[in-house]
Amino acid sequence: MVTITNAENALKTIYLGAVTELLNTKANPLLSKIEQTSVDVWGKDVRTAARVGINGGIGAGDESGNLPGAYGSNYIQFVSTLKNLYGQIEISDKAIRASADGKGAFTDLLNSELESLLSASKFNLGRMLYGDGSGKLCSVSAMISGGAYPVSSTRNLIEGMVVDVYTAGGSLVVSGLRIAYVNRDANTVTFAGTVSATINDGNVMYIQGSKDKEITGLGAIFDKSKTLYGLDRNAYPFLAPYEKAVNADIDEITIQKAIDRLEYNANSTVDFIAVSADVKYAYQEYMKQFKRNVDVMELSGGYKTLSYNGIPFVYDRFIEDGTMYLLDTSAFKLHQLCDWRYLENENGKILRQTQGKPTYTATLVKYCDLICSRPNGQAKLTGFNTEA
Repeated sequence: MVTITNAENALKTIYLGAVTELLNTKANPLLSKIEQTSVDVWGKDVRTAARVGINGGIGAGDESGNLPGAYGSNYIQFVSTLKNLYGQIEISDKAIRASADGKGAFTDLLNSELESLLSASKFNLGRMLYGDGSGKLCSVSAMISGGAYPVSSTRNLIEGMVVDVYTAGGSLVVSGLRIAYVNRDANTVTFAGTVSATINDGNVMYIQGSKDKEITGLGAIFDKSKTLYGLDRNAYPFLAPYEKAVNADIDEITIQKAIDRLEYNANSTVDFIAVSADVKYAYQEYMKQFKRNVDVMELSGGYKTLSYNGIPFVYDRFIEDGTMYLLDTSAFKLHQLCDWRYLENENGKILRQTQGKPTYTATLVKYCDLICSRPNGQAKLTGFNTEA
């Protein structure tokens, strides 16, 4: 007979390993390339040393002369607070009782809930990797006819997402709005239920409860207006990645020049190219003009993608239009206190009854942050002409 105890045992012993593997390797192609480690985690912080330049104890000399002076490498310390990532599944008491006499039905129930969690996690982990850590999704304007709200972009939005709205100055307007419909052609969203506050032009939408609490994604690394890992960018030019507004059609020379610059200036080897959808199409069209095939390759995690000279050329929906990232993923590490685990109470229970409701919830958690040890070894090209 299926019971709450059986459900807990299944979630802990059977499903946790599979869910962890899927979240770490199949959530996003970029995430699958990044090493995950518990090294340099101290309490609630990540503290890691980043090397600047090379060892200085190198030189030539006479047969019986003095040896070169010993000059070790220069290091700076990066400090970042571990971010708290959560994912919840919910099972109703009715569903458990309905499947109590059939293990197959109960397995289907757990599979369905975990697949839903994985789908949501895949979306949000990918979004965070290319985000700036603030949790900002888009700007939102006052309601128009039909109850829709215009937004600056639907790139980070999906039906079912729960969001908070703030003023541009950071004051909360309304929280806990659930997106019922995203009109990607008209760039509008419709919320479920009644919106209890007035949303005005220039307001900003964030994922629920996450304002300024997400991992340090690529957006933060390339945002020169903010400090990075506790350091002032003006005091440490090493923290500045390479950026260029191309404002031209895509071509191989432009890409190769940026790759060579990173190798020359930062001893960086680009092994991952990430682009927006319109840049991918423009690249395919460029290759078509010269009647050349676009190579396809398979990445770890089962992803199939285009290839540029043996480098994965990956489309990601969370990249802004007209943009290409050239990355050396060996410089990135996801530092974590532990891998995905369930929150447990003092008795080791992971399924908890929701107060006042006939449902049980289990919460997966991971404490981590993304650190790039060589920000100047990464590049961002913008402004590609992508009009058909």
